[in-house]
Amino acid sequence: MNILMVLTSHDQLGNTGHKTGFWLEEFAAPYYVFKDAGATLTLASPAGGQPPLDPKSDDPSAQTDATKRFKADPAAQQALANTVQLATVSAADYDAVFYPGGHGPLWDLAEDKKSIALIESFYAAGKPVAAVCHAPGVLRHVKAANGEPLVKGKKVAGFTNTEEEAVQLTDVVPFLVEDMLKSTGGNYSKGADWVPYVVTEGNLITGQNPASSEPAAEELLKLLKK
Repeated sequence: MNILMVLTSHDQLGNTGHKTGFWLEEFAAPYYVFKDAGATLTLASPAGGQPPLDPKSDDPSAQTDATKRFKADPAAQQALANTVQLATVSAADYDAVFYPGGHGPLWDLAEDKKSIALIESFYAAGKPVAAVCHAPGVLRHVKAANGEPLVKGKKVAGFTNTEEEAVQLTDVVPFLVEDMLKSTGGNYSKGADWVPYVVTEGNLITGQNPASSEPAAEELLKLLKK
């Protein structure tokens, strides 16, 4: 069971002068769900090397069992520090792909032609594609085999407009995940803010927020075991 995890390389939060990147829990929780299930993991990012961590996800208030485990795990830290360049990976080598969120992917992965083509390849091959929180934003330009948006007519979830308002970044992000999923024809639904909410349609798994990262990873494993 070979699983690819794709992380952002973008570290600037718009024009605010603040840093962004990937959200620690959204990487750590799925990482250990997959590891504990015996999966072989490859971590990739557009630039390769150490992906930028959203500093807010490192706050004491944002820590979970998975993030604490990661901080005590030199092997996991080493793997994260040495992500392979996204341009070097092929969907043919993996059984599934998982995209952790954080605001970073809205800037780079959503527009990254390699990432877009990679997701299209995974999906066309009938392999699970999972994205959580802001990472469903990576589906923005992804097309299905018929040339229409991949999410069109499909049940999807992602970071809500009200969650974005709560973190006061509505006017900073390049687009709102909820609005984008609706405008590209997705059958968007959501749970309460900050509560785990995951939607699976066929081989597409999308989760709403950081709390959804572990259940989204578990859904991906279920698909792989089918």
